[in-house]
Amino acid sequence: MSRYNFFTERPIEKYKKADTALIVMTMLLWGIGIVTLYFCSSRYGQRQFGNSMHFVERQLISSAVGFVALFFFASLKLDAIRKLLPIIVFGALILCLFTFIPGIGVERNGARRWIKIPYFSTFQPSETIKFALVLFLANFFDKQERIVLEEEKTVFPAFFVLILFSGVVFAQQDFSTGMFIFLLGLVMFFVSGAKLSWFIPFSCLAIPAACLMILLNPFRVARLLGFIRPESYAQTFNYQTMAAFRAISSGGLWGQGLGTGLARINSIPEVQSDYVFAGWVEAMGLLGVVLYLMMLGLFAWRAFYCALTCSDRFGSLASFGFAVCIVAQSLANIAVVSGVLPSTGIPLPFFSSGGSSIIFTLAMCGFVINASRLENLEMSGNSEYMTGDEMYE
Repeated sequence: MSRYNFFTERPIEKYKKADTALIVMTMLLWGIGIVTLYFCSSRYGQRQFGNSMHFVERQLISSAVGFVALFFFASLKLDAIRKLLPIIVFGALILCLFTFIPGIGVERNGARRWIKIPYFSTFQPSETIKFALVLFLANFFDKQERIVLEEEKTVFPAFFVLILFSGVVFAQQDFSTGMFIFLLGLVMFFVSGAKLSWFIPFSCLAIPAACLMILLNPFRVARLLGFIRPESYAQTFNYQTMAAFRAISSGGLWGQGLGTGLARINSIPEVQSDYVFAGWVEAMGLLGVVLYLMMLGLFAWRAFYCALTCSDRFGSLASFGFAVCIVAQSLANIAVVSGVLPSTGIPLPFFSSGGSSIIFTLAMCGFVINASRLENLEMSGNSEYMTGDEMYE
């Protein structure tokens, strides 16, 4: 069958300045996310912890770590990042296995998705899986592209790692994140030029397995029923969604205005995590929805442009995967809050409270910024570039 190969070998490699628009959109989304988190979580933080800035302070600390990761992956040579891949991949896997160790892993509602961080909070290792998987697959498919003989090319190692990473997350009872990781891997397979015939066994495996995991878990079945018949479960599984609907409706066209006195968001349990977008809409209204989608669209445009014009195939594939990861999570979260999808537990990048999410979101942005400095001359038509030594000095 035919192959789709968006990222062919690109021999022409020159260096230029990083994509300014991408950096601006990253900082803008992060800044607005911090403001939104504050007015969504201040009352809950005051009530639960005696500190209205509780969640914002933790987010700022995590953001500081995230910006260190951003600068690290934005400044390090891509070859050096490749050399770090074994550490990143095995480190992500080991962190996920720590969730099953008593005393280290944290269990909530039957799920073991977190590990304890002394003197601070918890950490969700599945975020490291998204980061490590994209880098691993980008490196693997770049090497496969260089193999001359077609019969020597294989996707089995990549498929094994994808199943392993997804399986570990599924074992943590995190179905939505595990499914997202699996679909993210399939996107990487597709854009790398894997034969379409490979997607047939993937589909035959994924669809029955997903249905089986849903049907064997009463909680997931109840959530699915709640999505199909929302009014029947308005006080149980759909309580958060219905409360989010009320907050969104109260926003109207222009919103209630930024501030901590918004009434509807305070009725949403733990609004600072997965349903923070409902608070943004109540404050900013339909205008806020349009504004956010414009910002996300600009971010996506610059990120995908950097991926498609990067002269290094590894950088192209990884940047594309990171862009898909951030944008797809954003759209999935909005779809859940607006009732288009069942509740998934996927955070809103840059906005949702969660240290592991903001750290690796910024790390992904750092890598894409790095790749934006490697542009294909044939696609850009620009001859004013720095040399490699100048760029990394």
